[in-house]
Amino acid sequence: MTDTRIVHTVGVGAMEWLWAHRDGFRLEPDADPEVGFLERFKPVGELALVCKVLFREGVAGSRQADLARRLLDHVWRETLDGGTMLVRGQRTEPASPIPFEVYLPFRELGYSQPEVERAVVLNHRLDSWRAFEATPTRRLGLSAFQRRFGLTPRPAEDEALRATWLAHTPEPWTVEGHIAYDITHCVFHLTDWGENPAGLPADIADYLATWLPAWIDDWLDLERWDLLGELLVVDACLPRPTLDEPAWRAFAAAQQPDGAMPAIRVMPEGDEEAVFDIVYHSTLVAAFASVLATSRALTELARAS
Repeated sequence: MTDTRIVHTVGVGAMEWLWAHRDGFRLEPDADPEVGFLERFKPVGELALVCKVLFREGVAGSRQADLARRLLDHVWRETLDGGTMLVRGQRTEPASPIPFEVYLPFRELGYSQPEVERAVVLNHRLDSWRAFEATPTRRLGLSAFQRRFGLTPRPAEDEALRATWLAHTPEPWTVEGHIAYDITHCVFHLTDWGENPAGLPADIADYLATWLPAWIDDWLDLERWDLLGELLVVDACLPRPTLDEPAWRAFAAAQQPDGAMPAIRVMPEGDEEAVFDIVYHSTLVAAFASVLATSRALTELARAS
């Protein structure tokens, strides 16, 4: 098991960078129709999910927790305009689940926008929402989000899971970038972002425990830090996480002095907004992996004592 200080420090640095670059969480109301207004909501929703995990696990220091709360308040107030931009997004694309996906973690953290909630309840009754074309993994996530909102998932999570790549436990050597992200997000949804490791079916947990070390080694060799971070999250979601020391040491070494985590190999160059768009996700993943791994490491220490 790796040094808890190394794991924790990664998360602290990541939150410092995210706070310093909080203006990168921006919307583009006048976006080209071919790009879509709703595309810029993704970073905001991911930030809320990671902050929710940070508060839930309760292992962050006071500075880290304070930055997370200030970040949430900033994006809710400044980026989402108190949720009214989510309402605008829903009106722009009435059948899109994106406003719902972004809103749910904010709702779970105490924020409220009644008009979005009414739209969610209405859309849940529409066949169009169930028929909305999505990858099997995202469909599983939408069902899990409906359950967390208090709605009956359509389709049921068990049904949605059966269509995913991971549920078939295919040949492990066929895993490449796209499939790897499907694997990690399937685990996130099954475990409610690490809250419920028991949500992993036993056969899937066994399959991951067998092959995850090889996948971690592969992406470490390629210096694919974004995907490596997600695989480290998956490790922390397993019933018996390994907290792979060589991977964590390399991951920590790749982090920049200011806390940014490059997505692939080294930090990109360019203007601040362009760089943010490339590395915000890998930096959020670094914070996510750090919080979960720190929590699991402390649990293992408690068991050992």
